[in-house]
Amino acid sequence: MDGHAFTLAGASLVARPSGALYWEARNLLCVSDLHLGKALRRARKGEPPLPPYETRDTLTRLESDLRRTGATTVICLGDSFDDTLAALALPAAEKLWIAKLQAGRRWVWIEGNHDPGPVDLGGTHLAELPTPPLTFRHIANPGQSGEISGHYHPKMRLALRGQSISRPAFLIDGDRVILPAYGTYTGGLNCDDPALTGLMRPEALAVLTGPVTHVLPMRQGARR
Repeated sequence: MDGHAFTLAGASLVARPSGALYWEARNLLCVSDLHLGKALRRARKGEPPLPPYETRDTLTRLESDLRRTGATTVICLGDSFDDTLAALALPAAEKLWIAKLQAGRRWVWIEGNHDPGPVDLGGTHLAELPTPPLTFRHIANPGQSGEISGHYHPKMRLALRGQSISRPAFLIDGDRVILPAYGTYTGGLNCDDPALTGLMRPEALAVLTGPVTHVLPMRQGARR
């Protein structure tokens, strides 16, 4: 399977180029920080507009990941919607699209700081999901091991073909994985930010997303 294969707490996982995490033994796909409806939320608040296509683009990529993996369990790891009103305001066609993706699958919405309450869509809504030996939650708990989280939208800047580019990145060490934001209109936090260096071990890796994954020491990005 495309992506970077690694082990956390004895579980064999794959960080996919798309930013999704796949756990083959559970046939489970995990994505974080979709921020669906961000363009709608910005328009509602009078902020500079964004092209209103991000939900369709994000769902297209998610549908592709589900087709490629055949996952029967999906965990959306918090901040799936840019806010609760954005979830309620999704066009009917996009709500139907989500319902079709959910059909025949176990679908879990983990609560995030942008979407703390349940939304009017199918699936199960949880604060976090223990699935031994792993635990899925939105924001990392420094005292936890075997943890899968999101929230920070980690990214790394690197030189590629003579150009400096920034890519979303998985951060991985022996205790945890922090997923990149999966949504189309999501910014990111550089891997040298103290919020991330304080969570990750010195030997942590950054797995950059894109057409193919690139694996680098996280601290390499912190030195740039």
